[in-house]
Amino acid sequence: MAKDAFSTLKVYLSKLTEGEHTPADAVAAMNTWLRESGEAIKLKVEEEVEQAVAKLGFVKQAEFDKLKADFESLRTAGAELGESAGKKIKAEKKAVGKKVKQVKKEVKKEVKKNAKVAKKVVAKKVKVEKKVVEKKLKGKK
Repeated sequence: MAKDAFSTLKVYLSKLTEGEHTPADAVAAMNTWLRESGEAIKLKVEEEVEQAVAKLGFVKQAEFDKLKADFESLRTAGAELGESAGKKIKAEKKAVGKKVKQVKKEVKKEVKKNAKVAKKVVAKKVKVEKKVVEKKLKGKK
C-alpha cells in the first residue's frame, strides 16, 4: 500500500513539474485517490475483523440484542400458549371425568339388570333340572 501511495505521489509530482497539471488538480486528484484508498482499506479491515470474530465464535452486540428480543417474545408467547393449553386440558379432564362417572353408573345398572336376569335364568334351569332328576328317580323305582 505504501509503495502504491509513493508511486502515485511521484506520478503526480512529475506531471506537476512538467506542467501537465496545476497544483490544485494534483491536490484534488490525490485527495480523491486517498478517499478511495481509505474506503478500500476500511472495507478490507471490516471484512478481516468480521472473519476473525466469526472464527472466534463471537457475535455483534446488535445481533445478540435482536436474538435476545426474539427469544423473549417466543418465551412469552410460549407461556401464554401453555396457560391456555393448561386450561383446555383441565376442562377436557373434567369433561372426561364426568363422562366416566356417567358410563360407570350405566354399566352398574346394566350389570344389576343382567344379574337379576341371570339369577332368574339359573333358577329356571335349576327347576328344570330338578324336575328331570325327579322324573328319573321316579322311573327307577
